[in-house]
Amino acid sequence: MEEIIECVPNISEGRRKEVVEEIVKNLRSTGVKILDYSSDPDHNRSVITFVGDKETVKKGALQVARDAVRLIDLRKHHGTHPRMGAVDVIPFIPIKNTTMKDCIKISKEVGKQIAEELRVPVYLYAESATTPERKKLPNIRKGEFEGFFEKIKEPEWAPDFGERVVHPTAGVTAVGAREFLIAYNINLATTDLKIAKKIARSIRESSGGLQYIQAKGMELKEKNCVQVSMNILNYKKAPLYRVFEIVKMEAARYGVNIIESELIGLMPMKAALDSLAFYLQFPKLSADQIVETKIYE
Repeated sequence: MEEIIECVPNISEGRRKEVVEEIVKNLRSTGVKILDYSSDPDHNRSVITFVGDKETVKKGALQVARDAVRLIDLRKHHGTHPRMGAVDVIPFIPIKNTTMKDCIKISKEVGKQIAEELRVPVYLYAESATTPERKKLPNIRKGEFEGFFEKIKEPEWAPDFGERVVHPTAGVTAVGAREFLIAYNINLATTDLKIAKKIARSIRESSGGLQYIQAKGMELKEKNCVQVSMNILNYKKAPLYRVFEIVKMEAARYGVNIIESELIGLMPMKAALDSLAFYLQFPKLSADQIVETKIYE
């Protein structure tokens, strides 16, 4: 594959396995390479990761959108993760022989077609954003599906593509181009949601915490615990080990231990190696020192 673009659509379904499998099956038929997909019943959300060249990845993203709109009804959807659309967000990430400019162009083409074909209003975000307020996804998503019926009428929240009418079952969608993002969660040994929310507030950028961190406290009824759910927008400047240690330190203030960490989707090898080097105190640790790297070469 000479050029590689990654796409990571998030769909608002994590409980009906048959729906997720149908979406993945139809996506596979478009010719993309599916790297990973996972579902979380508490979040009621699934994350699909696939790659392809420019045209193939566009075809795959549109197929996911078509199926999500057809199969998911947000009027019946409930979960701990914020959501505003059946296909909630579609990001494009340049990986090899492609640029951010390429991904911005693709995001606009896909967004325009979703709005015209599926009648779902589309907002461009991240590097594709048309205003500073739309650069960050939480700003767009605020109010969620239920609140968007009024929000879309506000002058500053006219969609980038489509009419100012929320799709009655599929809501609205955000499409954009961005750098690699790590979706990283930490589960706490408590059912006190207030503790998770306080820790999330202490670590996220918008509340004065670490730069490049978005965080939210969530309740996981199925696991009988609470979670600090995070997006790491720049893993090189906000490495996993630093995020983990700060959450661990903050949890200790409340007498709470960490149960486990959770990775949603994929992460770069360097992110894992940096944390391994930190905890095992390697001065240097590179991918060239991993046997599988040499084998795959």
